[in-house]
Amino acid sequence: MNTPIHTPSLTAEDIKRFGPDPFSMFSRNLASVETRIAQACARAGRARETVRLLPITKTVPAHILRFAYEAGIRDFGENKIQEAVAKRAELQDLPIDWCIVGHLQTNKVKYLTRFAREFHALDSVRLAETLNARLDREDRSLDVYVQVNTSAEESKYGLQPGELLPYLDELGRFPRLKPRGLMTLAVFSTDLDKVRPCFERLRELRDTAVRHDPAIRELSMGMSNDFEEAIVQGADVVRVGEAIFGKRSTPDGHYWPVAANP
Repeated sequence: MNTPIHTPSLTAEDIKRFGPDPFSMFSRNLASVETRIAQACARAGRARETVRLLPITKTVPAHILRFAYEAGIRDFGENKIQEAVAKRAELQDLPIDWCIVGHLQTNKVKYLTRFAREFHALDSVRLAETLNARLDREDRSLDVYVQVNTSAEESKYGLQPGELLPYLDELGRFPRLKPRGLMTLAVFSTDLDKVRPCFERLRELRDTAVRHDPAIRELSMGMSNDFEEAIVQGADVVRVGEAIFGKRSTPDGHYWPVAANP
């Protein structure tokens, strides 16, 4: 990896949060995460290439994300659609793959379908219908992951486990949506004995769902505090933010609280 060709100016707040050399910070952190992924794969008897790292760039300013791009990151995962739209406008000179990973209101669909490569939080028939209609207008398709609430927490979005198979039947009516797998948010805890059942439950649901719909193969689960356990439990995509970009300046609550969504 080379040092950035274009170095954005850093504000005092940037330096406080990301240090005087964000490129080096991101490069070191990315290498550390890659090592941890490889070690988790080895423990699980899996090949490293079976796990995809999706960096979560939410709350990181667009000009700082130029350093992340120079560090080798090409997939940017955003939670809030307004934030993603603004960053895309600032970074349109870079060939970035944008993924939306947070809850989406139907009145924001028109923004997502213009540029997102993936959507990891599909959780209602109404949203699927609205997405499909808009994608028809855009003449394109969209890779999607169905979100399931495996923690039984009211603060989290997602289908209840018993709703999954009927929902997959409904998805057949929306050909512009290309299901790739299931997504979940585990209990926010450092106690892996509490976290692990969420991942195990999603894997069990996938194993049932794939017999119902062969396209439902991947598991999007695991974040900065628990992605290694997620890999051991079968994660195909891990969504990692703070371990790469440092601690966020705003609290996360239960990862993505209702009040923080668009």
